[in-house]
Amino acid sequence: MGQEKYSKEYFQPPLKIPIVLSGTFGELRNNHFHSGLDIKTQGKEGLEVISVADGYVSRIKVNQFGYGKSIYVTHPNGFTSVYAHLSKFAPKIESYVKSIQYKKECYEIEETRFSEDTFPIEKGEIIAFSGYTGGSGGPHLHFEIRDTESEKIINPLFFNFAIQDTIAPIFQSVKVYSLSENSHVNQQNNHFQLPIKEIADGEYIADKISAQNLIGFGLEVFDKTNSANNRLGIYSLEMQVNGQSMYYHDLETFDFAESKFINLHIDYEHFKKYKTRFQKTYLEPANALSTYKNVINFGKINIEKQFNYTVNIIAKDFYGNASMLKIPVASQEAATILNKKKDSTAFKIIAKNFNKFSVEDVTIAFPKNTFYENTYLDFKVENGIAKIHNPTIPLDDYFTLTFDVSKYSEEEKKQLYIANVEYPKYPRYLYTRKKDSIFFTTTKYLGNYSLLFDNQKPTIKLMYLKDGQWVSNSETLKVKINDIGSGINTYRATINDEWILMEYNHKTGILTYNFDDKKLVGSEHLFKVVVYDNVGNTNELSSTFFKKQVN
Repeated sequence: MGQEKYSKEYFQPPLKIPIVLSGTFGELRNNHFHSGLDIKTQGKEGLEVISVADGYVSRIKVNQFGYGKSIYVTHPNGFTSVYAHLSKFAPKIESYVKSIQYKKECYEIEETRFSEDTFPIEKGEIIAFSGYTGGSGGPHLHFEIRDTESEKIINPLFFNFAIQDTIAPIFQSVKVYSLSENSHVNQQNNHFQLPIKEIADGEYIADKISAQNLIGFGLEVFDKTNSANNRLGIYSLEMQVNGQSMYYHDLETFDFAESKFINLHIDYEHFKKYKTRFQKTYLEPANALSTYKNVINFGKINIEKQFNYTVNIIAKDFYGNASMLKIPVASQEAATILNKKKDSTAFKIIAKNFNKFSVEDVTIAFPKNTFYENTYLDFKVENGIAKIHNPTIPLDDYFTLTFDVSKYSEEEKKQLYIANVEYPKYPRYLYTRKKDSIFFTTTKYLGNYSLLFDNQKPTIKLMYLKDGQWVSNSETLKVKINDIGSGINTYRATINDEWILMEYNHKTGILTYNFDDKKLVGSEHLFKVVVYDNVGNTNELSSTFFKKQVN
């Protein structure tokens, strides 16, 4: 398993409470494998986050999305620990971060130019407080361990963070796939789910199938620990055919650059349609993940005439708890194979080439190797909507989507933007570059796109404050902002014409200023905030408040 490489005594847990997981390393997420552990913080913010070992602060990032507020501590043993979704940093670090934010007049910052002497850290020292900033859906600590030199991510459980887990993984469902034109399963050249049942603890069996030629399998499987009901990712998956291992995958370590291959590791089409993830036990040709070991024939099983097969799929969690799913397969020639309909359209993608197509006022351009395989592309424009195939095919890279907007007036162009309209009630703004009569954007997702108008300015509302109010006992000033249409782009806030740091929680739409940031002179103060949306509509709010400076 690789434990010999990792010291079990070097690191201590990053929280002072028992470690309970809401997410495991390598868990299947949207477009990536989870790069650390998600540790529960008892449903609240503000828990003390402590350094897992001696070291020094080597990076600090504050982002609106992603990791939110995060801190990196480099250790002398060759590893770096990462702590993310923080509410704030320890006082000396928080003071430094705010000085940079005020200097740059910007909430988002990234600082990496630290020497070992800038912020030396001792094992067990408080470095931050837990929160749910960035892309976090709720309060928790995201914790990682990386190889300092290569930045490869390593499963933190190898470093002996005590988790109580005696529960074996749970098989939820299995799919079988015909993998060639002359393959069949139960008389079909297709893919479908098989009924399974648990016959004993950790033992499952699927309905017997008949098949011939190349087939493969996919599993919906998850794990649990003793201390929580969360569905967690498994550690390893193995497939044995008649006792021989043909496929093995585990989650000891991987590189960030590999994470995109999750869309080849799973049945991406099924996920996009039904929001459940099946891990395939066979490999797509373009799948370059390094987590596979000893895979035979890409994990594809060749069912030969007059032979019967027993396929055993074994799922394990990190602590070795194992479950096995048995799938009996009988060889049988198909009387009539029901073949899938072959694709054919006017737009053929040659994956290794640059591909560019135009319909009406819309042009799409795909760099070479954007697609993982040659594809016939559906592409049409209906009622102003560019329908670019469907979103069930994963892409390796971004493509360019261009709209010719010469038919619109200059005033109309100012309010136009490109949006993903896959869900018409919830259009999603895409960063729209404008050059004369050409508007373009880049995206990694096929689907429906359109030009939309936004002529509404953002809304701004004071919270817990009325114009002219005394707020001497208030610690914060809060404003709620919103934009219907293209969405919030940026904002700028001042008190007495001096820039102030307002933290924006995009999940609640609330801007928050902490009065401790600056000493106010006098008692009467003018607060202003200007909010801009993504097409340039603006709104401004001004309010006078009274506050005596409390020392």
